[in-house]
Amino acid sequence: MEDKTRVLIVEDDMIIASNISLQLTKKGYEVTGIESRGEEAIIHSRLNPPDVILMDINLKGRLNGIETVKKIQHETDIPVVYITANNDEATFEEARKTHPFAFVDKPITMRDLCRTLALVSEQLKNKEEVQENPQEQIALLNDRIFIRHQGQMIKLLLQDILYIEADRNYCHLVTDKKQYILATTLKDMQTKLPDALFVRVHRSFVVNISKLDVLGEGHVEINRKVIPLSRSYREDLLKHLQTI
Repeated sequence: MEDKTRVLIVEDDMIIASNISLQLTKKGYEVTGIESRGEEAIIHSRLNPPDVILMDINLKGRLNGIETVKKIQHETDIPVVYITANNDEATFEEARKTHPFAFVDKPITMRDLCRTLALVSEQLKNKEEVQENPQEQIALLNDRIFIRHQGQMIKLLLQDILYIEADRNYCHLVTDKKQYILATTLKDMQTKLPDALFVRVHRSFVVNISKLDVLGEGHVEINRKVIPLSRSYREDLLKHLQTI
């Protein structure tokens, strides 16, 4: 790879960490370091910020992996991939609140880890392209929208958009086949889309209501993606559903 993706490994089992480091280096990644404690990972991220953090959830010491990520996110926006042997639902839900890129289960297979990191690298590249091209990212025309992607304005039919997810100052626009990163907030994105079709269901999600598969008490589902439904947005969603 031309520009090496820089990876910080946070893992308190040094045998596992060293093996991951060796394998990633062979694959062309740059490992910025190995940290075994949350406090050291926070300092490392501040002084030598990586492109992505591999974070073991079950760190020993005062801070576990989730608490460490929360503290890092107070200072900087670095994609996180959790590595864990703990599959209980409560831990998953707590980790999900930090908006990780992915979860990789132990025992780790390098194929799964490298595939995950390749996807992170692609998203980082897309974000860089967006930052280098600050022109208008979105243009709406009748039943379609034009978005800037890889230096070009490409067409998407509104009916093909499943949902849009906030990612701080960016948005992930998701279709059946692909996901696009836009340099705009979810609020701005929502104002550009027809409100008869695209409805806010959570502070981090706008959905295409024609694509809803399930409407639950506290969630909706689109194409097997479970999306939280906030109580404050539920009534407005129901009103929209009654009009279609």
